[in-house]
Amino acid sequence: MPEGPAPAPVTQRLRVRYAKRGRLRFTSHRDISRAVERAVRRAGIPVAFSAGFTPHPKISYAGAAATGVASEAEYLEIGLTETRDPARVRADLDAALPAGLDIVDVVPVRAGRAGDAQARPSAFADRLQASEWRIRLDGVSQDAAAAAVAAFMAAGDIEVERLTKKGRRRFDVRAAVSACELDRRAAEAADAPCAILRMVVRHSTPAVRPDDILTGLRQVADLAPPSPPLVTRLAQGPLDAATGGLADPLDPDRETGLPSGDEAEAARGPARPQPGDTASVDAVSA
Repeated sequence: MPEGPAPAPVTQRLRVRYAKRGRLRFTSHRDISRAVERAVRRAGIPVAFSAGFTPHPKISYAGAAATGVASEAEYLEIGLTETRDPARVRADLDAALPAGLDIVDVVPVRAGRAGDAQARPSAFADRLQASEWRIRLDGVSQDAAAAAVAAFMAAGDIEVERLTKKGRRRFDVRAAVSACELDRRAAEAADAPCAILRMVVRHSTPAVRPDDILTGLRQVADLAPPSPPLVTRLAQGPLDAATGGLADPLDPDRETGLPSGDEAEAARGPARPQPGDTASVDAVSA
């Protein structure tokens, strides 16, 4: 066992929504995590560390977008050894990050009783049931894109093949798409002729990515953009089966008062009753 004092306990957990914009869409997840750790140090945020021979900051990520994809809705959770004002953390962390990695929102994790699902590490990831995507197809006419979308949505199943960590796999991409439509207004306002698709895709195993859906569109309608598509994740969160839209996954955490870390149960005292698509810039422009 390593010698020395035990690391300071977590007294507050914060959930952070951040955006990956512009040229930063080409940054890998590993580079982003390094940038966040450096920014936390520069901002003087009292991050907690794990125990053991190689302590690491208690920062975890959920549902990270792939390299080359811009996003307005990436999420991480950070454990602090001191309670801090979330608004101040948001401002300080945003100022310490490079342009293109922007902090959108910071919310304290709502405290819960021992055994509550809120305390499970996977609880937040379980809320990320689907993503809303915007795909800009330069050089594609709106009529061709509309016809491809209609053929895709009318299909019963569309199988594509992709190399995964477990080898080449074939899977149905149509079942994962709960909505897909042509955004004519956005295309007409664009700086060059293009078609813009917006779609809601359920998170599944294996994950269905925007490029898989484009492969499906090529299969059913021979839609082949002349240049690489510009892909932006606009949102991710719980899927509303009635409306087909996505809820904000941070909403359950917005009402909080007491600390939510390792010492929360002692600080909380007796249990008491708990009360109980935004516009996005073009994040894929160079």
